Amino acid sequence: MLRSKTLDMILMAATLAIALCGPIGVVAQPAPARSLLALSKRNHTLAIVDPNTLRVIASAPVGPDPHEVIASSDGKTAYVSIYGGGRYHALSVIDLIAHKALPDIDTGALNGPHGLAFVGGKVWFTAEGAKAIASYDPLSKKIDWIMGTGQNRTHMLYVTPDQKQIYTTNVSSATVSILEKVTLPPMGPPPGMKPPAGAMPPPPPPGGNQPRMDWTETVIPVGQGDEGFDVSPDGRELWTANAQDGTLSVVDLGTRTVVATLDAKTTGANRLKFTPDGKLVLISRLGDGGLVVFDAVARKQVKRVPIGHGAAGILMDPDGNRAFISCGPDNYVAVVDLKRLEVTGHIDVGGEPDGLAWAIRP
Repeated sequence: MLRSKTLDMILMAATLAIALCGPIGVVAQPAPARSLLALSKRNHTLAIVDPNTLRVIASAPVGPDPHEVIASSDGKTAYVSIYGGGRYHALSVIDLIAHKALPDIDTGALNGPHGLAFVGGKVWFTAEGAKAIASYDPLSKKIDWIMGTGQNRTHMLYVTPDQKQIYTTNVSSATVSILEKVTLPPMGPPPGMKPPAGAMPPPPPPGGNQPRMDWTETVIPVGQGDEGFDVSPDGRELWTANAQDGTLSVVDLGTRTVVATLDAKTTGANRLKFTPDGKLVLISRLGDGGLVVFDAVARKQVKRVPIGHGAAGILMDPDGNRAFISCGPDNYVAVVDLKRLEVTGHIDVGGEPDGLAWAIRP
């Protein structure tokens, strides 16, 4: 009898454990608070990577020819630009909690979405085929702002936290556009218009007594084929990597002028990023897969790091210890130690990886 009661107690305990924990052999793998997002152009997928273990914990399908990815501020949603060389008109949307695709965002006539930013609760994107920049409001599910650049191949994008300035590279025009939100005086009556003697003055135009908001554009010529760019952490400089002539252009954002053109010998340059401390600048190259490292203060090359056969997207670890580099021809993301400037590992995220981003949940 004692044996039977003991056996019954063991069976009851096992049953309770299964009910609480799920089927035996299934181990829950919660998504980390900070995830690395990596696109695969060949597989048409978005990989969600644990940056601690460097293992893919989940993946979700995206549209054809994905190029760039960005996550919402709460780390719950990812947005992917479906480029198509300027032909396609969609942003893929991924639920990062459920690891599943949500309905696409149709960008309509804003063809060729590419560069992405998530600022102020909105998705900002370039539309290369429309020579424009736009913003999408996830709450209203509408594109609520569009601004043309008048430049060719408006490609990459940076939006300041206050949403008052936007920077973009225009690859085929060899220019950088700076869009700035400004306040203008009230409209008022037309200049020189006076009502006849004794007549009532005309009413002001709608909103005529209120200050007006508008955007101004400054176009700055830089090197040929400028594509990848970044803004220094202190907000003072913008550096572009010019793929055709192999130079780097340094733009002073205070004077909005090019203050230096560096012969970096970086033909085929694809992306450029500052390290979080602003001391180094990393430039990836599609041609030979080398990662070129520059001293941002001395404006001199520090090292060339062999990465593979073609380097593209660059993502900095916020702690400043690592950089992640997409290597399309090699089908991996390289992990670079920023202290030693050496490759320390590889991540398999699918064929031909490109765009990278962080998803961080508060």
